[in-house]
Amino acid sequence: MRFGILGATAAWRADGTQVPLGGPTQRALLALLLARAGQVVAAGSLIDSLYGERPPANAGHALQSQVSRLRRSFTIELLPGGYRLDVDPSAVDAHVFLGLADEGRAALEAGDPAGAADLLRRALALWRGPASADAVRLEERRLTALEDRFEADLRAGAPGVAAELRAEIDRHPLRERLRGQLMRALHGEGRQAEALVAFEETRQVLAEELGADPSADLAAVHQGLLRGARPTAPPAPLTGLVGRDSDVEGVRGLLREARLVTLLGPGGVGKTRLSIEVASGDDVAFADLSAVQEGAELPQALLGVLGVREGALLSLPGTMTPTSRLVAALAERSTLLVMDNCEHLVDAVAALAELLLGGCPRLRVLATSREPLRITGEHLWPVSPLPPDAAARLFAERARAVRPGFTADPDDVRRLCAALDGLPLAIELAAARMRTHEVADVADHLALRGSRTAGPRHRTLRAVVAWSWNLLSDDERAMAARLTVFAGGATAADAEAVCGLPRDVLDSLADKSLLEVSRGRYRMLETVRAFCAEHLTDPDPVRQAHADRFLAFAELADPHLRAADQLEWLDRLAAEHDNLMTALRWAVATRRTALGVRLLASLSSYLWMRGVRSSAVAHATALLEQAGPEPDPSFGDDYVLCALTAAGDRDAWIRHRAEAEAIAMDEARPRRHPLVTFLWPMVTATKSDVRVVLATLEHGRRSADPWERAIVHVIWGYPHLAAGDLDAAAAEFTAAVTAFRALGDRWGAAFALDSLSWLAAARGDRAAALALVEEAIELTGLLGALEDLADLLCNRGDYRFDDDLAAARADYELAEETARRTGSATCLAAALRGRADVALAEGDLVAARWLYEQALERFDERWIRSSGNLTRAFVGLGTIAETEGDLEAARAWHLRGVEISVRLGALPDAAMAVDALSRVEPDPGRAATLKEGAVVLRGMASDGHPSPEEVLRLAGVREELIDHALALRVTAW
Repeated sequence: MRFGILGATAAWRADGTQVPLGGPTQRALLALLLARAGQVVAAGSLIDSLYGERPPANAGHALQSQVSRLRRSFTIELLPGGYRLDVDPSAVDAHVFLGLADEGRAALEAGDPAGAADLLRRALALWRGPASADAVRLEERRLTALEDRFEADLRAGAPGVAAELRAEIDRHPLRERLRGQLMRALHGEGRQAEALVAFEETRQVLAEELGADPSADLAAVHQGLLRGARPTAPPAPLTGLVGRDSDVEGVRGLLREARLVTLLGPGGVGKTRLSIEVASGDDVAFADLSAVQEGAELPQALLGVLGVREGALLSLPGTMTPTSRLVAALAERSTLLVMDNCEHLVDAVAALAELLLGGCPRLRVLATSREPLRITGEHLWPVSPLPPDAAARLFAERARAVRPGFTADPDDVRRLCAALDGLPLAIELAAARMRTHEVADVADHLALRGSRTAGPRHRTLRAVVAWSWNLLSDDERAMAARLTVFAGGATAADAEAVCGLPRDVLDSLADKSLLEVSRGRYRMLETVRAFCAEHLTDPDPVRQAHADRFLAFAELADPHLRAADQLEWLDRLAAEHDNLMTALRWAVATRRTALGVRLLASLSSYLWMRGVRSSAVAHATALLEQAGPEPDPSFGDDYVLCALTAAGDRDAWIRHRAEAEAIAMDEARPRRHPLVTFLWPMVTATKSDVRVVLATLEHGRRSADPWERAIVHVIWGYPHLAAGDLDAAAAEFTAAVTAFRALGDRWGAAFALDSLSWLAAARGDRAAALALVEEAIELTGLLGALEDLADLLCNRGDYRFDDDLAAARADYELAEETARRTGSATCLAAALRGRADVALAEGDLVAARWLYEQALERFDERWIRSSGNLTRAFVGLGTIAETEGDLEAARAWHLRGVEISVRLGALPDAAMAVDALSRVEPDPGRAATLKEGAVVLRGMASDGHPSPEEVLRLAGVREELIDHALALRVTAW
């Protein structure tokens, strides 16, 4: 018989039919006895549970009566201590559940997440509804088991966990472990900004419902998220590590004492596999440098590994170089950076490692290389071949993987492993052949005659690869050789298209261990790749096919980046980044200029949105030089985007600006890339004739492309702001939001919403500003743009400041932490300014002054969006001076706030400083006029009031700046 109390109490006979259980009291009594099946339950305990605070007059007799009825179907013993139901606990679902849940937790703690998830799913499947007995205890245990199952899924990398967690949080909103798991699930899916937003939501819920802060555990999860935007973790090993226990312990011990450790050894000795095993923890970034071809590309590659963008989505291109951004992003992180396959970049790796270690005191570096980096502080750990016993065990394990039940003469295995010098890669390649060969045959016939000039172990490995090569069919050799043109692996479809051979050839190479397969991508170990590349006798046709394939892919992807499926296509392009850059590099190197210009133009939206523009600057510059002073007219917009990418190189921009401007101003030329309309004003506003900017925007206004028209609305809103026409600016930003929502473009919508929220705040409508910025935060989270999240959090803090100072402080603090982790000086400045405002509001003048000064050291004064932060900082310092009684100093600070806003063309921001000036103006009449003038500058009044120029003149603004403001109003640009 089986029993169930995880739901309505039930009993089933062996044939599956249910046993009648009588009324509610009998069912409740049976549930109580089943909850302690096989144990004696005191009569008093049963009476309390059945009847509560109002038991019947003769409770003992009533209980005995209920027991008698149950005895008609079940064996219940009356013992001195109470009643005992004679049932094996394994027949009761609650006890089975508790056993499986305990086993699941034990498996989780033992490092078996897949096994744990299976056990916990089986446990949770036993629940049919609310528990019948011991409801509180069992329901709590069910929730714990569910959380354990989520934990197992997270550790195993199972998909879809975030959606399940959101549903469970809706049912249990105060369950902190669930919320922490949601944050980790979003983080694991690359949705770092969403994860940080989830923490902020949790903080608010706990504060509103419990009046409490997040627990230490949840705060630790939050801190883990702030360590970076999903650093690339070491690849999950497909097999166990054999014979390296002492190496793992030794290297981990060395890393506790040393900040730079290099695993040294020949190819195939297992350096990469050892580094994967050593690298564990919450903040490990694993960089496989095999696809990085040039030292100049190294900083950008490491930024990608850290999940850090080169710059923000919603602002001008950053002034920081990839190297300075990298130092800033790592400066305060306790990170283990693994740089694998350094030997072909050893000089660049050494220089960068020395710079990073010097500027990032909590950083540790683990490198793998065939030669030392030779910099101060480097500790070497030579990785030796496997000892005989471990080598034999590795061979046997790998052989059994391709030939179940494999056995061989131990002496033959030892002889073969000795001939292979104990090199793990050589052993694995040989073991992969055991499906069709015998150990003795391989040991007898393997000829180890590699290059006479190479070291003996290199000759060994080369000989094994050569032996494997000689056993391949013609198609397999052709596929192996042609695959070497790929960087970062290949999908089956791409491999078939470029190599001209069917997929089953790929699978055959994988069976022979010449390829690794993971998540649908085929990759070659670098040692094997180098050998196979030597046998690609005519590489140009294959490389041309590779470049054509990825050009077609880039051109297919480009329009999707401005549509509803942009997130999917951004991820697809990111997955092929190495192949795209390899194709671009080859086009430049072989002077296929038309191909290179076209490919770079098609990648421009991706490079901009992903924040990896600098990875293409050198290639763009080279293509411009190849195109010469009179570029092919057919290049059109492709040339313009190439020039805009090269604008990161000031000299290149100066040399090629005229040609790019001529194309941009040619209204008769059809526009292939709507991105030009956005990038030209953004990138060249301080470098180009305003006529070119206006011509570009007018072209965009008339465009048939809805995205291009939408982005023009955003850009045109800012001249209207400068002109003081807030209604026109609002109309432009609103039109942009509507258009981007219709297109499904999250990036464009976030840009427009942010602009509209800024305008709403300038007009004093904080409720609208808050709603708009909340939507922008959500969209930015989906795009994973952490730097922009920091900026938007500062804006939200500003909008909350007057009504909820604690919430504003939380926004500024989260923005500061995020900005520090991403290395964004401008966003950090805004966050510090916000914290200073809070300190000033709380009366802490010392802290406020220090924070304002720190902020002013970091602002970029070129960008109009910096105006509000700069003005607030100057007004804050002026307010401190007022409080201290130094009115002259206060006036000077407030005037600086007015002038910076005027210079940047943001008159609504100047209103704040003019209002502050009115407080220190001794003449009541002038003070009243200045206060009225603040309303004028906000665009809230016009006829019958002083003009903005009159207000600025009364405030004491320098005449040349007033002329500048007047010019902005006249030209609307």
